Amino acid sequence: MKKRTQFIASLVLLTILFTFVFPFANLPAYAQDEPILQAEAAILVDAVSGKILYEKNSEALLGVASMSKMMTEYLVLEAIKSGSITWNQNVTIDESVHKLSEVPGLSNIVLKQGEPYTVKELYEAMAIFSGNAAAAALAQLIGGTEKDFVILMNEKAAELNLKDYKFVNASGLNNSDLPYPYPAGEQNDENLMSARAAARLAYYLLSDYPEVLDTAKKPSLLFKDGKTYPNSNWMLPGLIAEYHGVDGLKTGYTGFAGNCFTGTAERNGTRYLSVVMHAETRLSRFSETEKLLNYAFHNFSAEEIIEKGHPVATMSVPNGKETSVTVETDAALNVIIKQGEKESLKTKLVLDPDMLDEDGNLTAPLNKGDKVGYLTLDFDSSDPGFLTENGEQSIRVDVVVSETVEKANPLVLCIRFIGEFISNIWNHIF
Repeated sequence: MKKRTQFIASLVLLTILFTFVFPFANLPAYAQDEPILQAEAAILVDAVSGKILYEKNSEALLGVASMSKMMTEYLVLEAIKSGSITWNQNVTIDESVHKLSEVPGLSNIVLKQGEPYTVKELYEAMAIFSGNAAAAALAQLIGGTEKDFVILMNEKAAELNLKDYKFVNASGLNNSDLPYPYPAGEQNDENLMSARAAARLAYYLLSDYPEVLDTAKKPSLLFKDGKTYPNSNWMLPGLIAEYHGVDGLKTGYTGFAGNCFTGTAERNGTRYLSVVMHAETRLSRFSETEKLLNYAFHNFSAEEIIEKGHPVATMSVPNGKETSVTVETDAALNVIIKQGEKESLKTKLVLDPDMLDEDGNLTAPLNKGDKVGYLTLDFDSSDPGFLTENGEQSIRVDVVVSETVEKANPLVLCIRFIGEFISNIWNHIF
């Protein structure tokens, strides 16, 4: 009995040691099953190719709250790039923006009426502390009015082909919370997006303006008023839901939208992007994101499917000095895939019709390295595909001729034709 008691005590002690002394940095060392999320909608994608790795109710149109500030960020960064505004440009705060900054219960840094703030100061207030008034001030700067800025938001959403969206203001608040006439929609409207649309917007934001992470990854903001404001993304280093590799991107909350989060994390050169919508609590939007990122980092990896120079097929060249030639991959084909699925992947060769004759053969002359088509992965119909239309380009590799094939002279072609003619007759007779 004493030994049994000692054994149980030792077992309890070991459990405590492994739980508290040797934590696993929120990432178990084994492959995980597909996550079961306590959120209304979610999506997980490879941030480089846009390959969808997991989705739940991803096309449902839902409230996005401050995650819609990603569109405001996109338009600000676009304006910076075009030179229409600069980071050091001053923006003078008008009465409406000042009033919004003082509305109790909202995420805001108080902006003084008549005082100038630089574009950079307002952008950081919006991106780090999710300042609603700062977003409205930037909207006025770019659009002239927030109403006209909302038009730009919806136009950009159409240009990016977000599909499932509706923008009615620059901040993501409910229109009824605005202390001035709402820019668009109805009195109780909010910005709407699907999880897929939010991920698509984040994908383009990261692709077109990767510098967005330079601001998004800051755990706090020291503003010009002398106060320090925490980042609303608690998964950043040093915050309560810290997760190794997270450096963005945007949170959101309203009573209608619930708790939302668009997150991104990078480890060893691989970046994933996730969206969680309408989670139960402010903290659970991060724990649900953690499930997605754990699933990504422990179940998927970049694999070389086909090496450079891999022979794909031997093709006929009826009018060439050599009557056949090998076509091969011009580069390696790499893709993010689930562990254990490499051997089951199928490839498909797609030839350029302009390189073929009417019988589907190549025609000489051909130079070594001439492109004749491409090789791509052939996913089955159940695969969720890619976030963007260009995603399939990431799983294509050019196929080229492995050696030069000169055109045969007319005499050779004539002799070859006669030989084939006689052979056909002989085969027909016998």
